[in-house]
Amino acid sequence: MSRLTHLDEQGNARMVDVGGKPATARVAVASGRIRMSPQALDAIREGDVPKGDVLAAARIAGIMAAKRTGELIPLCHPLALDAVTVDFAFEGQAVRATATASLTAKTGVEMEAMTATSIALLTIYDMAKAIDKGMVIEEVRLIEKRGGKSGTWRAAGATAS
Repeated sequence: MSRLTHLDEQGNARMVDVGGKPATARVAVASGRIRMSPQALDAIREGDVPKGDVLAAARIAGIMAAKRTGELIPLCHPLALDAVTVDFAFEGQAVRATATASLTAKTGVEMEAMTATSIALLTIYDMAKAIDKGMVIEEVRLIEKRGGKSGTWRAAGATAS
């Protein structure tokens, strides 16, 4: 088993020291979906949700969340992101959110992409819960990461971005 980087020799939590690492271009892509009733899906698609434009609000929420990941996830480095995008696609009885985060830094942006995806999906839930309280957020995961010492990683079955 490899040594866990967020634990010191005594097993105490610590922030990883990235001071000696070179800054490299890094990109991470995460995705997840929210399943819902046909009524909720139609209302979002048609822009007929009482709280307003669901996907516009979710996109902004996801971008804002990515920028604050270091404040939300313990031991995460605060990062100066170069770009964050949050895109949506309708699929079956669900909306899929896909977030891409990028920067040039000494550490990766996987958590920023995952946070953006999660908060975008939670925002969809919040804005459409008056129509469907039974929505299910699922499949939030890292799809791809590029850059850094470990290079490129892609989830099994994922297509290149």
